[in-house]
Amino acid sequence: MSDIKNVPLSILDLAPIPQGAAASDAFRTSLTLAQQAEKLGYNRYWLAEHHNMSGIASAATSVLIGFLAANTQTLRLGSGGVMLPNHAPLVIAEQFGTLESLYPGRIDLGLGRAPGSDQRTMMALRRHMGGHVDNFPADVQEMISWFDAAGDERPAVQPVPGLGLKIPVWLLGSSLYSAQLAAKLGLPFAFASHFAPDLLFQALHLYREDFTPSARLQKPHAMICVNVIAADSERDARFLFTSMQQQFINLRRGRPGPLPAPVENMDNLWSPSEQYGVQQALSMSVVGDRDKVRQGLVSLLRETEADEIMINGQIFDQQARLHSFALAMEAWQSI
Repeated sequence: MSDIKNVPLSILDLAPIPQGAAASDAFRTSLTLAQQAEKLGYNRYWLAEHHNMSGIASAATSVLIGFLAANTQTLRLGSGGVMLPNHAPLVIAEQFGTLESLYPGRIDLGLGRAPGSDQRTMMALRRHMGGHVDNFPADVQEMISWFDAAGDERPAVQPVPGLGLKIPVWLLGSSLYSAQLAAKLGLPFAFASHFAPDLLFQALHLYREDFTPSARLQKPHAMICVNVIAADSERDARFLFTSMQQQFINLRRGRPGPLPAPVENMDNLWSPSEQYGVQQALSMSVVGDRDKVRQGLVSLLRETEADEIMINGQIFDQQARLHSFALAMEAWQSI
């Protein structure tokens, strides 16, 4: 089991837009949460790229990272992640080179292979839809070659700023593909078990078994992301969790929307098959009071031997969300 004293706790933020709120409200909430996270001792604060989803405000991920970095002092900020197939690698290298130049030593670049959207949205993002060639490995390697360029290297095409800035690059995934690629390239790996837990243990095993040391990383470094909903009582936490459960029902019905208000009873809102599917997707969730959260995080750490844990929490009420992340850190520090 990992030594918990050396295992950092971090936050994943999707900048949720609750029903009746606007994106600007979500940004203000994210800023308040990031500033609280810095004070409480969270290690990283990552934002996720999603498109055409009216309940998530973090589509322009690098812009939002810059906003939060400008209003914090020491917190590491990054992408969890940028969906690289949606973008030209040069543009992402320039964006994160700009962020690293403005906020040196505080920026992470987490990269995902999935588009994070439907086919119409992919076309609207100007993705090249022809052929079946997967450029992701080559794109990742090209970006790393720019970031790791020596001082006298001047490639014909270069990110300005970005060349030679040694920006940390993570690979993110919910399947075995990115685990294998991260192992091959010698990069840190983060698994999205907060919404796709099925292959978590297999992916961690493959990553650790196949890991090849690199100039960037000498031994495997795995992070898992889980949902944590904490409140003063388990009943209150279960009530807050219903917002995320409703959100997943809406996604499965093809009707994504703003984050719903919590409800006292879910029985009339989902069918048995929907209940099974949502509970399976959200099975890597720790919901309860501080003691329950502490026990849950210890169990996850014991089972996965993760080097880091990142927590996500889609909660309708801003104050309840802030309180949840505060309780989670209290639980973590009390272990």
